[in-house]
Amino acid sequence: MKNRRNFWDRTAIIYDRFMRRDAAAYDRMYALLRPVVRDKTVLELAAGTGLIAKHIANAAEYIEVTDASEQMIRQAERENHAENLHFSVQDMFCLPYADAAFDVVIISNALHIVPQPERALHEIKRVLKNDGVLAAPTFTHAENSFSGKSRAFLMRLAGFPLHSRWTSGEYLAFLTENGWTVRKSIVLQASFPLTYVECEKSEV
Repeated sequence: MKNRRNFWDRTAIIYDRFMRRDAAAYDRMYALLRPVVRDKTVLELAAGTGLIAKHIANAAEYIEVTDASEQMIRQAERENHAENLHFSVQDMFCLPYADAAFDVVIISNALHIVPQPERALHEIKRVLKNDGVLAAPTFTHAENSFSGKSRAFLMRLAGFPLHSRWTSGEYLAFLTENGWTVRKSIVLQASFPLTYVECEKSEV
C-alpha cells in the first residue's frame, strides 16, 4: 500500500495534465453519472484530484471525495467552489463510514490498479444502501491496441501499478462473481478502452 501511495503522491501535481488527453471520454462519463447521483449522497473512492466530483457536484446532494494519497486530496481541495464536496484521505479497504451510509459509490479507474480488488468491492457493498448504485468505470487494458500496450508498458516502467488486466467482458464477469448485478455497461474510447459500469447489489 505504501509504495502505491508514494507513486500517486509523486504524480498528483501532474495528474490533471495527464488526464486531459481523455477529456472527451470523461465528458461522456460525467453525462452518464449526473442522473445517477442526482439528489443523492455519494462516496467517491480513489478520486485523485477530484475531477469527477467537481464535474458532477451540481447534480448530487453531497459527495464525500476520498483518496489514499494525501497529495491527491490536497490537489483536489484547490479551486473547489462547491459547498457539497468534502475531501478526506481514506483507505478503500477499511472505510470509517457506517453500514448503508451512501446512495451511490463511485470508484473510477481504480479496481485494476489495486491488489485484491474483491476486498474493495466487499467494503463498498457494506457502505452502500441496499437499493444503491455502484458506478465503477475502469480501464480494460487487455483490449489495448499495440500502441496502447506500448503505453501501458512504459507506464509500468515509470512505476504505475497495474494488478489486473481485463477485457470488458472479463471485468463484467468479475463484478458479477463478486455479488453485483450489472445494469448498464458502455465501452468509451480513450487512451485505453474505458468500460463504464453501473451495478446494483445482487445479494441483499
